[in-house]
Amino acid sequence: MKPEEFQAELAKHGLDLTSEQMDQFSAYYRLLVEWNQKMNLTAITELEEVYLKHFYDSLTLLFSEDFQTDGSLCDVGAGAGFPSIPLKIVCPQLQVTIVDSLNKRITFLTTLVEELGLDNVFLYHDRAETFAQRKELRESFDSVTARAVARLNVLAELCLPLVKKQGYFFALKAAKSEEELEEARKAIAVLGGKLVKEQDVSLPNDGGSRYVLTIQKKKETPKKYPRKPGLPNKQPLK
Repeated sequence: MKPEEFQAELAKHGLDLTSEQMDQFSAYYRLLVEWNQKMNLTAITELEEVYLKHFYDSLTLLFSEDFQTDGSLCDVGAGAGFPSIPLKIVCPQLQVTIVDSLNKRITFLTTLVEELGLDNVFLYHDRAETFAQRKELRESFDSVTARAVARLNVLAELCLPLVKKQGYFFALKAAKSEEELEEARKAIAVLGGKLVKEQDVSLPNDGGSRYVLTIQKKKETPKKYPRKPGLPNKQPLK
């Protein structure tokens, strides 16, 4: 997907990007490739692939009517900034908080945010398990997202404690898995959530499909969750 195709495809969804926003995506791509030479940020570096599988893919969250474009978003384990930084570029009024366990990725994101001229972006070097236990941050976000390879019951324990009541956790998955969803149903309920939507999203140019799960926070998460660092992965809730 060339940059001009990226712009045209988003326009079909009512997202009209300005020349300044297109310049920000261009700078994002340049910085991503530069920094990727000294640290492992992504295996995808070819321009058309980045625009399709990172930038456009991140923005599919905007196709959901449940996503609050002027609210607060926490991106757990954002890596190179996906999906939160593309969302911030397109929705400047969005308040973005990013947490990642690797300090070198936070260093990259700090440079990226400065060079793109983004405000109201807050970066934290922390484990998701301890981050969600901070009193000032717990259950404070309108939306929480994770674009990760972890199982859904693990992601739910790391993310749902951060979502405010009636807010949403959006899990971005590469593929639909009924087995993964079934094993996570109890964990989602225990953590105060309820699955409200399953959405298959097809990427343009035969780029494959993505699967977005929308989970609404219906009640407060018990204070014992998330458990100590490492436990959600080693002993997932079932």
